[in-house]
Amino acid sequence: MGREIPQEQRPSFHVSAPVGWINDPNGFSVYKGEYHLFYQYNPYETRNGLMHWGHSKSKDLIKWEQLQTALAPDREYDAQGCFSGSALEYEEKHVLMYTGVQEKKREDGSSAIFQTQCIAVGDGKDYEKLENNPVITHEQLPKGSSLTDFRDPKIWKEQDSFYAAVGSRSADGSGQIVLFRSENLTDWNYITVLDSCKNEYGKMWECPDFFALDGKQVLLISPQDMIAKGLEFHNGNGTAYFIGNYEKDRHSFTRESVGTIDYGLDFYAPQTLETKDGRRIMIGWMQSWENHLVPDDFLWSGMMTIPRELNIRGGKLIQNPVRELAQYYKQTVTFHDLKIHGDMTLEKVSGRCIDLTVEINAGNFKVFSIAFAKNKEFQTMIEYDAEENKVSINREYSGIRKDMIHKRSMYVADRKHKIKVRLLLDKFSVELFVNDGEQAMSALIYTPLDAKGISFYTEGEADINIVKYDIG
Repeated sequence: MGREIPQEQRPSFHVSAPVGWINDPNGFSVYKGEYHLFYQYNPYETRNGLMHWGHSKSKDLIKWEQLQTALAPDREYDAQGCFSGSALEYEEKHVLMYTGVQEKKREDGSSAIFQTQCIAVGDGKDYEKLENNPVITHEQLPKGSSLTDFRDPKIWKEQDSFYAAVGSRSADGSGQIVLFRSENLTDWNYITVLDSCKNEYGKMWECPDFFALDGKQVLLISPQDMIAKGLEFHNGNGTAYFIGNYEKDRHSFTRESVGTIDYGLDFYAPQTLETKDGRRIMIGWMQSWENHLVPDDFLWSGMMTIPRELNIRGGKLIQNPVRELAQYYKQTVTFHDLKIHGDMTLEKVSGRCIDLTVEINAGNFKVFSIAFAKNKEFQTMIEYDAEENKVSINREYSGIRKDMIHKRSMYVADRKHKIKVRLLLDKFSVELFVNDGEQAMSALIYTPLDAKGISFYTEGEADINIVKYDIG
């Protein structure tokens, strides 16, 4: 894959594969004052394959520097892949915890895949695996747990102990998050099951994250094999957050509310870090396992979302693009108390690298829509149905030549024809934030880049404000 990727074919301010394939974000952390992001990486083709850890770093979460590959599957215990994990800074070292995948022979001669938890330590560039890896094995799991599905450790430090929450599968065949503790990073003991699925939210629970936020505790999971529940959860691989309370002394987590993290077409495996100024920042993989739509002539596949600041409001997880993005605004266009009726375009409201906020203040209409990445042939659309209180994203006419999912919808708060939507476009992606981050939708669009038009449509009339920034 030795060709260099043209800059115009890459996202402008999202982390993307240097070449080949990337999926889950890994090791999202602060080390020596810089942000580090690792990710599942197959450098050899634009498909999922033998997993390495790719590596990027940033000073501001927007502009990223590509570094050398941090981990490769070069030991017996990770010969089938260095799967997802996390990182922390400890005693001036960067500690990575990841899942090693190994194929072993059974006594009857058949083969089985085993997943264990391993550690590598480095200086922000070079990393060495511990000699006593793996540090956690399936023998330490609760009785009846899957020996194959045991992965994606999230590590953190509390007082004098280290903790790791790991995705697992219980005796009933559905997901659970198990908690381990260590005093030295090498000797780990099983503590408890933090939470379990009981066959309510999919099967295996992948990519857990567990953190305090605004006086509550949050557990993020990425369930596999979900069954759709209205518009809240869709079929297949999804995401969910649980907000509740955590009794640290008893290691007891109690749920209070449940929701989807991102309602869009392309979002999975989010992971968070805490900044030096105390913000909780989340980043996710902006692609779907079951809808592989990267054009055949692309040399890369896979990108991350914009890092998002998290808060809790009204029992919901609130997410908005990190404030650092504003440093890259180049041009501002505003409209106030604008009347939209029928199909309309506006001067200087166009582009494929923009931050566009549209606020509907009043109106008499059933449907309001925004079409973007638009020319005479292609467009993607955001639609607000004011009578059903529903927002949809539809990329059916974005130029995709494959038969796959193109549309997804979500219910929004009933605000009597009032709504605020923020669209973040970066060439091949769109991220939508509704009502100051109450809900989010992410999607990929591989529309030709000369499709830069934006138009607005109402069945009736809407009174709106618009603020649009170009991003350089």
